[in-house]
Amino acid sequence: MTARPISETVASLMPRAKTELAELVAFRSVADPAQFPRSECEAAADWVADALRAEDFQDVALLDTPDGTQSVYGFLPGPAGAPTVLLYAHYDVQPPLDESAWLSPPFELTERDGRWFGRGAADCKGGFIMHLLALRALKANGGVPVSVKVIAEGSEEQGTGGLERYAEAHPDLLAADTIVIGDTGNFRVGLPTVTATLRGMTMLRVQLDTLEGNLHSGQFGGAAPDALAAMIQLLASLRAEDGTTTVDGLATDAEWDGLQYSEGEFRTDAKVLDGVGLIGTGTVADRIWARPAVTVIGIDCPPVVGATPSLQASARAQISLRVPPGQDAAEATKLLTAHLESHAPWGARVSVEQVGQGQPFRADVTSPAYTSMAEAMRLAYPGEEMQASGMGGSIPLCNTLAALYPQAEILLIGLSEPEAQIHAVNESVSPEELERLSVTEALFLRNYAESKKG
Repeated sequence: MTARPISETVASLMPRAKTELAELVAFRSVADPAQFPRSECEAAADWVADALRAEDFQDVALLDTPDGTQSVYGFLPGPAGAPTVLLYAHYDVQPPLDESAWLSPPFELTERDGRWFGRGAADCKGGFIMHLLALRALKANGGVPVSVKVIAEGSEEQGTGGLERYAEAHPDLLAADTIVIGDTGNFRVGLPTVTATLRGMTMLRVQLDTLEGNLHSGQFGGAAPDALAAMIQLLASLRAEDGTTTVDGLATDAEWDGLQYSEGEFRTDAKVLDGVGLIGTGTVADRIWARPAVTVIGIDCPPVVGATPSLQASARAQISLRVPPGQDAAEATKLLTAHLESHAPWGARVSVEQVGQGQPFRADVTSPAYTSMAEAMRLAYPGEEMQASGMGGSIPLCNTLAALYPQAEILLIGLSEPEAQIHAVNESVSPEELERLSVTEALFLRNYAESKKG
């Protein structure tokens, strides 16, 4: 098999892809109405639905999921007897964080240094464009050889589980022979990689209350319990001195057996400042793919500007706990909750609210679909062989799909390589990776269809 006709077609489609990605990035589709209007997500969903209709998808629908968001579905029938492949992406994005720290507007796709910058460019609006490019290339070179279902989720970044619950209530909707999740990424640019494992996640909000109201720190400080100080002490209990996560009862000694991540490469990818050490023990791969990791992602407290000399009566924090394969996210939630309740100092009143949860995932990389993917990657990335890595992030839908369709093979690829800096300021996508992975996906669909004929 040759990749040339497919690769030439994808190359010719890249200017259109850039225009479409710019249109999609322009929607401020953060699935949190407290930060951005719901209308931004609705407009993005409409754009995705229109794009599917333009590619002759049938049964295109905006699915109202139980968390109040919309997922977009469409079906493209293939030849009689052909297998069905489900292609997944999500159109919701993380908030831009500090917009002033972006070198270009976060919701305006901007080309710089050979990359395209914008929130969602890689995670995961670019993933949806990748699916479109692959299908268009196949249409131009003999047709799409499989039946295709596309699902574009509207709240993946929030972890609120809307699509998971919708799929459980409509189990026939997303049924497929194999599933391609377009929301991970290569180990690094130019190295074709499938993701073998995902950490799960639990998200909790904890509030501490110590006083009926704020007090003057000069009059009462030194004896009155300060809720913010209590919160600092509580959060510090979640890590050992070396930075290792320390949640009572949660194992933190698993090891990663596979592709390794050198400390030098990791420091560069993570942009760790000179002289600042990494945290935790074991290999980098152990720490980010095989072990739990706790992160304080937000604290409600007075800002420095305008601060008054007051003791705080209440403090609140949001905590993310990444849960590796082999551990149960629900059990981890219980352990983290119990830890927070038992480690609050000075008898502070503790309330804990769960705001999100997803189970870890492990793919079977020995399944037949991976043989088709390996051959596709070999052709799309000449001179390179498919690698399998872990990923520290979470895609809760994977476990739902695995439970609903136990016979389906699930593959994870995407555009979120380290230089993409997803979830951070100045997120970007490599257009070369978008092009090569679109070629990969098109070749995979062709390979997979051929393998099923036998």
